[in-house]
Amino acid sequence: MPHLENMVLCRESQVSILQSLFGERHHFSFPSIFIYGHTASGKTYVTQTLLKTLELPHVFVNCVECFTSRLLLEQILNKLNHLSSSEGGCSTQITCETLNDFVRLFKQVTKAESLKDQTVYIVLDKAEYLRDMEANLLPGFLRLQELTDRNVTVLFLSEIVWEKFRPNTGCFEPFVLYFPDYSIGNLQKILSHDHPPEYSADFYAAYINILLGVFYTVCRDLKELRHLAVLNFPKYCEPVVKGEANERDTRKLWRNIEPHLKRAMQTVYLREISSSQWEKLQKDDTDPAQLKGLSAYTQVELPYYSKFILIAAYLASYNPARTDKRFFLKHHGKIKKTNFLKKHEKTSNHLLGPKPFPLDRLLAILYSIVDSRVAPTANIFSQITSLVTLQLLTLVGHDDQLDGPKYKCTVSLDFIRAIARTVNFDIIKYLYDFL
Repeated sequence: MPHLENMVLCRESQVSILQSLFGERHHFSFPSIFIYGHTASGKTYVTQTLLKTLELPHVFVNCVECFTSRLLLEQILNKLNHLSSSEGGCSTQITCETLNDFVRLFKQVTKAESLKDQTVYIVLDKAEYLRDMEANLLPGFLRLQELTDRNVTVLFLSEIVWEKFRPNTGCFEPFVLYFPDYSIGNLQKILSHDHPPEYSADFYAAYINILLGVFYTVCRDLKELRHLAVLNFPKYCEPVVKGEANERDTRKLWRNIEPHLKRAMQTVYLREISSSQWEKLQKDDTDPAQLKGLSAYTQVELPYYSKFILIAAYLASYNPARTDKRFFLKHHGKIKKTNFLKKHEKTSNHLLGPKPFPLDRLLAILYSIVDSRVAPTANIFSQITSLVTLQLLTLVGHDDQLDGPKYKCTVSLDFIRAIARTVNFDIIKYLYDFL
């Protein structure tokens, strides 16, 4: 179908498989189809577009919105009832509390002439939330065609694999269809398809090529890339609008857009400011960091001692172990930096990256930088575990059975300086690279 191919790009294989499974309108289709893939891989869009284009009777339900089994079952029945009575006027609201009631009511609703002799499709988006509902719900949907003796197919859309769904007691196995991530070539084709009519396709494709060259390594989410493309395009074509360059002057266009794309890199996925605020920043040539509320992730609210633990971890990661005496012992005497500067340490430790450190070194630095006495209680150790859970620290394991766990601090210097300011601690004074 040429029209469908123009609407759904780079998913020809999946569309072909789904069309084969659906078959003719009056044919019995596969009872249940499980579609999975990462975020923004086209699962929902392809399914909805296919069902709407083929004009197949279907209901689409998001399991995040219907967070209880009753809400979910009632939503499906009421949408089906609306489909069957759309020609006959308004329909009454259906109430349903159990799966048994759902099966009985489903049979009644699908008796309508508009739903007779054709497959009805129920699409459950974010299907992973079904695992948190009643245990009989998932097996019931998998076998709904058998239970109701109706021509119905249930499609599950999920971001996790089927093996994470399968109950221990066993169940009817659905047809599993995988949606792989879009390649850079796929993203180029899809994003280039959105070009504004006032500009040529080649000009917009060159812009998308630049955008993907900057963002593809850190972001492969089609929705986010599409948002970034729309947001930054006015700045890219600014020299063309002003008459300073033509559409083929890619070097001048790149020089104009480069600093703005670097700024946008700081807030990928975060949505800390609105699109209108971002456009105002670009017009005024303002540094995004100056906007109140932007990069608020650098001001994380942590417990008092967790802040000092994180500071101690940063110092342990970026300072050589033998400099601890210089920084944290009161009567260390005068030690010149050149006296203990080795050949391999001439490179900045911040360029080499964080190094692992043992737990006892972390605690020793912590006791030195905290003013009040800190006992090595379970509370301190639980806060260290919390920092690992938040991925501010990384546990790198044991060197051997006699050695304790080792950690790395994964935060940036700007992040740790923001944390240090909240407790009035001058971290630069304790960093070896800044001596």
